[in-house]
Amino acid sequence: MPRAGLCICWGGRMLPLLLAYVCYLLLGAAVFQLLEKQAEAQSRDQFQFEKLSFLANYTCLDQRALEQFVQVIMEAWVKGVNPKGNSTNPSNWDFGSSFFFAGTVVTTIGYGNLAPSTKAGQVFCVFYALVGIPLNVVFLNHLGTGLRGHVATLERWGDQPRRSQILGLALFLTLGTLIVLVFPPMVFSHVEGWSLGEGFYFAFITLSTIGFGDYVVGTDPSKHYISMYRSLAAIWILLGLAWLALVLPLGPLLLHRCSQLWLLSRGLGLKEEGAPETNELPRPQKLPISA
Repeated sequence: MPRAGLCICWGGRMLPLLLAYVCYLLLGAAVFQLLEKQAEAQSRDQFQFEKLSFLANYTCLDQRALEQFVQVIMEAWVKGVNPKGNSTNPSNWDFGSSFFFAGTVVTTIGYGNLAPSTKAGQVFCVFYALVGIPLNVVFLNHLGTGLRGHVATLERWGDQPRRSQILGLALFLTLGTLIVLVFPPMVFSHVEGWSLGEGFYFAFITLSTIGFGDYVVGTDPSKHYISMYRSLAAIWILLGLAWLALVLPLGPLLLHRCSQLWLLSRGLGLKEEGAPETNELPRPQKLPISA
């Protein structure tokens, strides 16, 4: 019997879900290949052209020496050292940057542009993540619960929600979304010199914990950031994750309550239209005249 129930569960639920999951991955792979492969080939050809042009202009260098220099640059980049600028570039491991890195570890974002290079740092990072990731989950759950307590009246409304309650909650969610999810990407775009699209792309990739590492705040050596810039960015990440934990479950509930309010107002309007008018006096009935 348990084996039969397992087969039914696999055939009835898991198999369609597995097929949909695999098809979604295949669709993503096909679209990304279509969009990115040609651009990658163009970038590779451009790099080879620039490298050959460099060797042609500086005949004192040979192909082997240039490849060694490129290898040094790549190793420096992997260790978090930006090859642009000079040795006076800000450190990637000052307290603000280290705080930002710690936030990316416990939130599992992991941009990939910076990682511990020492054995001691790598060992500490493993144990730090083992404790920090569950702690971050508990903290975000409690923070989201605390924020949800301010809008808990939404779940206690009943069948006749008030228009003022819905408008107040919608205003609260709109202002919170602007403060947490809209204004910070605009600030990052201004400070980093990105376009608005790149700023919102960075915000989405960050708060969804994807963390590609192609856009990271506070890494341009040509800019002078305030000392707490990356620390403030780490705090924004925590607040953004907590806000998403609050908003995402409340979204369907808010839409449901709004539909209830609309149906309720629609029903009252129909009742008013169908009700007889009581202001008019009833017409007197004609009485038969008896002979």
